[in-house]
Amino acid sequence: MKALAQFAMRGRSQAALVASTGAVLSVLPIIGLFAALASAAVVALATLRQGAGEGALLTVFAGLGGGLLAWLALGSPLPALGFWLAYWLPVWALAVVLGWSRSLSLAVQAAALIALVALALVYLLTGGSGEVWMAMLEPLIQALIEARVIDAAESPQLVAQIAGWMPGLLTASVYLMVLISLLLGRWWQSLLYGPGGFGAEYRALRIHPVLGLVTIALHLVVVFTNANWAVAALVIVGVLLVLQGLAVLHALSVARNARPGWLVGLYVLFVLGFPLPQLVIAGIGLADLWADWRRRLERRKQDRP
Repeated sequence: MKALAQFAMRGRSQAALVASTGAVLSVLPIIGLFAALASAAVVALATLRQGAGEGALLTVFAGLGGGLLAWLALGSPLPALGFWLAYWLPVWALAVVLGWSRSLSLAVQAAALIALVALALVYLLTGGSGEVWMAMLEPLIQALIEARVIDAAESPQLVAQIAGWMPGLLTASVYLMVLISLLLGRWWQSLLYGPGGFGAEYRALRIHPVLGLVTIALHLVVVFTNANWAVAALVIVGVLLVLQGLAVLHALSVARNARPGWLVGLYVLFVLGFPLPQLVIAGIGLADLWADWRRRLERRKQDRP
């Protein structure tokens, strides 16, 4: 990862090459996810290191290169334009916010705000119905029926259910990728130009308590209505609580000089998708909004003779 970041920072052409290639490779299974994350992380890195103007130029050159590669590989440059609008542009904007404010907390909360606005726009543009998504899903469902993966009699209910999830699922997925790419770009910047800086910033990450109240309210809406929009919004703000919970655990680990093995195991459980650790950590983050354990820890250090 460090070698890739070093190569990208040799010049604008190298950075554009990494970003555009990653965008094209994002259509591949498994490796495509990592390629997409690295692609946008390069945009974040260049913006943080060289400023908003250079980051914007990089997205333009990478977009042109990605469009050419997409046209050669897929027969159309439109996927590159969609990638630019939905992914590179938000990452660039958040990197500008982070570079201007020097506040990782502000940047991740701005990401959640953008995602919530995008979620509302998606529901407004589709009228809150799943008809648009049902039409898109129909070829996939037909293929699954022909492959005898699902039963034809159950397909209408299944299509309607998945269609109801689609706006929130897509918005939350893009939001998570944007957020991860921003954090990866900031980590690369720290790795290359200021070792230890990202760790210190992340351990100090704090979310505004109002978001805790919003999370509780959304949880109640989900419990009593099971509305799809509320589930998606809860995922968006819930990610912030997970980040805060992880920041608390990292701060406690450093303060107590604990071995990093348990944190590695925790992240492995995250990657494998186990929900219980995520819920527990989100609960820690929610409680820390008011308990502020890290500040208490700092006070204890200061009180020691």
